[in-house]
Order: sequence, then C-alpha cells, then structure tokens
Amino acid sequence: MSETINSGVVFYDRTPWGRITVSDTDRLNFLHNQSTNTFKLRKPGEGCDTVFLTSTARTIDLVTAYILEDSVLLLVSPGMSEKIMAFLDRYIFFADKVKLTDVTEQTAAFSLLGAKSHDIVKALGAEDLINQPYGTHCLVDQIRIAVGSGLATEGYTLICDRSLNLKQKLIDLGVTEIDDSAWNTLRIEQGRPLPGTELTEDYNPLEAGLWHTISFNKGCYIGQETIARLDTYNGVKQQLWGVKLNQPVEPGTPVRIEDEKVGIVTSVTGSIGLAYIRTKAGGAGLNVDLGEIIDLPYLTREKQA
Repeated sequence: MSETINSGVVFYDRTPWGRITVSDTDRLNFLHNQSTNTFKLRKPGEGCDTVFLTSTARTIDLVTAYILEDSVLLLVSPGMSEKIMAFLDRYIFFADKVKLTDVTEQTAAFSLLGAKSHDIVKALGAEDLINQPYGTHCLVDQIRIAVGSGLATEGYTLICDRSLNLKQKLIDLGVTEIDDSAWNTLRIEQGRPLPGTELTEDYNPLEAGLWHTISFNKGCYIGQETIARLDTYNGVKQQLWGVKLNQPVEPGTPVRIEDEKVGIVTSVTGSIGLAYIRTKAGGAGLNVDLGEIIDLPYLTREKQA
C-alpha cells in the first residue's frame, strides 16, 4: 500500500485524534520539563514530535507539538486527550502560568500523504512550506498546515475549526480519502507505534524506536534519569521491529528461535507485523519462527543530530 500512496496523494481524517492547547507565559518551559523533546528555544512556526513518559520512562503517548504565537497545539493519539490532560494538570503547580484547553470537539485534523501532497498544499496557498523542516507550519485561510504526515510517507498535517468543512474541500481538490483500516495498515508497514499496542507501560521510547523524539542534552524531565541510564549503559533490552510473516498470527503471539522466546507480536496487518525483539537475539535479517525481522522507515535507533 505504501508504494501506491507514495506516488500520488490521499488524505486521512484524524479528527478523532485529540487536540490540546497549552497556553500562558510558562507554556514552553512547562512542556520542556514534562516531555522528551526540547521546547525552551522553539519559535512560533516550528514543531516537533515528543513523548510523554511515566516517572520510570514508560510510554504514555507519542505527540506532535506545534508552536503558535501564544500557545502550543498538541496533536495526541485517538482516545488519549483526557489522559494527557490529567497527566499534564498533575504537574501544574500554584505559581505556574500554564493553561490547558481540550479543543478536540471544536477542531478537525487531516493528514495528506504522498508525493503529490505538495500540489494540494500549493493549491491551499501554503507553497512556502514545501521542503521546509518537519513540523514547520503556518496558518492559511484559517487552516493550520504543517510539514509531516504523521507517518514516514512525505506529506502534511492540516488542523482547523470543524465549521470549515475541510474534508469536502480536499475532496473537491481531487484527493481520495483512506479509511481507518488503510491508515492502520500504513502505520504498521512503516512502524509507527500506537498507544495500547506498542506504547504501553511495558516499554520505553528507546525500545519503541522513538530516538528522534528525545533530546539527550536538555536536562531534567519526567523519566529522564531512566532514559539517560539506558543510553549510558546500553540498557535497551528489546527493540521494536517489523516482521515479514510466513503465517497468520495474532497480536500477543510469542516470537521464537527454535524453542526460545525472543519477543512478542504487538500489531499485525496482512503479512507484516510489529514485534518487540530481545536486543541480544538480533535485528533486521534475523530469521524467527514467524518469518524474517525487518527494519521499518518510521523507527529510529540512535541519537539524532
């Protein structure tokens, strides 16, 4: 499916995903101290992916943050708004100038995916975004348009008020919609981890292949001590990989080499699965009972420049 989409353009309705604004004067320092990426020096028009962690560095959610003039807009996973709101609210103290607002119900979000997504963005009036860094965004005709599709496929994310009926506008521009099943197939084929499957309190973001979301030199944040220790002592005991399956399997199926369990399957679509594999067992090219371990384009396994 990835190859077909890469050569054209489709859109996916991410309106069921959550959207939270973090406002007031301490917003950047606050997010800097609560998640894995750096925020203090970011300017309006920039964006990044970041992960919210427990104190022991277990994953809560993978989030995309867009820096606005007077707030930060967080795009969180489906069904995670309430949990993220509660998590962040717990760390707002009396003197902190931080305000959280859940804007999920008032707003809509869409992903444009594929090489021809640039043509659509140009038609929407945001040609200046083409070839800009990931997360770069601007507001055009009340639509927030940002570089990055949410997957490894090139593309854009669009966020706006629901009253604009942006979905119809995209259809009128000749863009085909993909459904939840197609998006899930793409995310598994590309390796994007999902809360409840790959992102749970059983795993940390280094194991989940989310090194690109982590700043290793920004100082303290929730879960930072555990992340630093894992990095310093090469303590990543398992890693998320793709599996080119040789048989039908279900999530939760153990992965074995002969009689030894070396991992567990977390998601499946067709002949591709996602699985956590013990680091000592190996990685891409490893043959296991269910097939061959393969790398996937969304996953990162080392510090990013």
